[in-house]
Amino acid sequence: MHSETAAAASPRVFELRTYTAHEGKLEALHARFRNHTVKLFEKHGMQNIGYWVPRDAPGKTNTLIYIVSHASREQARMNWDAFRNDPAWIRARDESERNGKLVEKVESVFMDAVDYSPMK
Repeated sequence: MHSETAAAASPRVFELRTYTAHEGKLEALHARFRNHTVKLFEKHGMQNIGYWVPRDAPGKTNTLIYIVSHASREQARMNWDAFRNDPAWIRARDESERNGKLVEKVESVFMDAVDYSPMK
């Protein structure tokens, strides 16, 4: 019950995203995030929490894991819509995918912080 109360009191939502890159495309994906995506997320109301890669195979060669936060679940939908329609994102995506798509699979999980979480 406490975690439901904490979640209701704080509409902030965290989004855990896992990208599986096409073979040989992870470094290009890192470059796109480093040079464009991270800044565009902030521009569109997403807070960058952290970015990780698995230490062990097979994930270390094809997986990017990150967490962003949004003011609310509804705001997350609006943030993603604005991001996807941003001409700067469209240019960066198209340029980076000139030799083929970078991402094979995207998984997204929305999460609420529990009452004992240091990050809320």
